[in-house]
Amino acid sequence: MQKELILRKGYLQEQPIESIYLGGGTPSLLSATEINHLLDTIYTHFNVVPNSEITLEANPDDLTKEKVRELRESLINRFSIGVQSFFEEDLRWMNRAHNAQEAQSAIKRVQDAGFENITADLIYGYPLLTNLKWISNVQQIIDLSIPHLSAYSMTIEPQTALASFISKGIQKPMNDGQSADQFLILTGMITSNGFEQYEISNYARNERYSKHNTNYWKRVSYLGIGPSAHSFDGTSRQWNIANNAKYIKAIMENEVPMEIETLTEADKFNEYIMTSLRTKWGVDSDYLNRNFPSEFMQAMEKYLPNYLKENKITQDKNIYTLTPEGKLLADQIASSFFVT
Repeated sequence: MQKELILRKGYLQEQPIESIYLGGGTPSLLSATEINHLLDTIYTHFNVVPNSEITLEANPDDLTKEKVRELRESLINRFSIGVQSFFEEDLRWMNRAHNAQEAQSAIKRVQDAGFENITADLIYGYPLLTNLKWISNVQQIIDLSIPHLSAYSMTIEPQTALASFISKGIQKPMNDGQSADQFLILTGMITSNGFEQYEISNYARNERYSKHNTNYWKRVSYLGIGPSAHSFDGTSRQWNIANNAKYIKAIMENEVPMEIETLTEADKFNEYIMTSLRTKWGVDSDYLNRNFPSEFMQAMEKYLPNYLKENKITQDKNIYTLTPEGKLLADQIASSFFVT
């Protein structure tokens, strides 16, 4: 990965780096020394701005006292902790390695070590999760006084064990009504306790937004390093192969084993709609008119009056954002604006 960073040092063309995110897989298995080697390579070859957000994705069971103490010696200044649930039976159902006590203890341990910038993940909308259990999960996040929460409705990926169990009737299917109810419970509880919903799945206190994810939604260029990692430079997307052995072999031969897709104007328009509509900053019609053919905006305007009338979208001058009702149908609304 250090070698790939050097091979690709020109990809971002000296653009300032505001965030570094160690995620995907389990980077919390790395030692502080290994993490610093990676970060030193980034700082040497890229234009990293002062006080950049440097996040480590971590499983609760990795965050032992010794590990957290060790990470104080690294450049990490933000943790993303994969809690998912505070209920033992739910974690077993998800095949998570940690238990309910470890989930809570990991957050407190990181806080006690002096780290303030913490986000936790929760999942809702799965068969075991009653509304009472969900309320308890959300309340525990509130009580832990962390500044950020990401919460996602469970989705079933094809060709997974869970998808197979559901198709065979061994497991109950996901319930859209349950997901909608629990989404509304979440937004009601979390926003009444000082959190702002700045993106459909993300909530922050005191504007402690994730710089990294916010830049994704604002379509800022980014570089992804490692097997399966994706990159975006504003005009194209590229992704590395997923095979570890082939990835290593290619990198050691000074080749980046990737595929590339050049984005059409329609792709760029659709991606802007899809990402911007999910956020508090919304879709800017002035931006669309400046950057895309007029017929793209005209196609979108065919649907806007109905969404405004049905209170699914609200308009403030040139900015269009989803209402709470619209957020329940975000993907459907966004796709209706797509052009081909």
